[in-house]
Amino acid sequence: MTMTERMTAVRRCIAIGECMVELAPAQDGLYRLGYAGDTFNTAWYLQASLAAGEVCYASAIGTDAASAKLRSFVADSGITPALQEVPETSVGLYLIETKDGERSFSYWRSASAARQLAADPDRLPVAGQGDLLFFSGITMAILLGQGRQNLLEYLSAARDRGAIVVFDPNLRPRLWQSGDDMRHWITEAARVSDVVLPSHEDEAEHFGDADPAATGARYQALGCAVVIVKDGPGAVRILTPEGVEEVSPQKVTQLVDTTAAGDAFNAGMLAAWIGGADLAASVAAGCALSARVIQAPGALVQL
Repeated sequence: MTMTERMTAVRRCIAIGECMVELAPAQDGLYRLGYAGDTFNTAWYLQASLAAGEVCYASAIGTDAASAKLRSFVADSGITPALQEVPETSVGLYLIETKDGERSFSYWRSASAARQLAADPDRLPVAGQGDLLFFSGITMAILLGQGRQNLLEYLSAARDRGAIVVFDPNLRPRLWQSGDDMRHWITEAARVSDVVLPSHEDEAEHFGDADPAATGARYQALGCAVVIVKDGPGAVRILTPEGVEEVSPQKVTQLVDTTAAGDAFNAGMLAAWIGGADLAASVAAGCALSARVIQAPGALVQL
């Protein structure tokens, strides 16, 4: 089966990572409480964009009131919660400030239960044929102890059973002990993935890639069947065993908030691909959803 044929057979998308409490500026110096996180944002937009199928969110939460509200928010979004409970922990929190459409963040996540989501991989959803598993470099970065290796072994086993594994490197160096540590685990995560969705600007800074072609070639060399290289407002480069294509995103004249731009792209692209569109059309759909999201405030924009 081709990757497109396998994608159209997907019946459940499982996003794995951390959803946090978000405090975003409102009016008169007050803040509005919400929930967001890179893999959850993708799950949320997948739920809004998929014509059929289940979207599941796998993470860990505490047993306190904030955790209970997060569980309710996930379920109320139409997403199936696969949320382990870890006693004496809670959920992470971050505070946002925005200037000229760009956001800055302050985080409190050291006691986040999500850091233990792969402590016991048997508590993660059993996955195989008909499932798509989505995770990110942030998912990898937050995990404690043996968690990173546990997660990769879980994903590899699911892939052996027929699941499709999709990875967004989403490089965030301040979450890692060192640049070398980040590069090692990002590379190992890509090795167990069928589809990788890097952003060239980040990859150039931290892996030294000269251009998007170099980013794509590096991930292809790790065995990834499909590599889709995002490049900000530049053309998206699609690498498959059949060759290379480029898709130019639409121009955005009114930038409001870039939060979740890449997360929305991932969801729009995957939803279209699962729905039967070819890969170039799927990438165009991802670009269109991303453009729509960055012209409105917040990570989760009603479609």
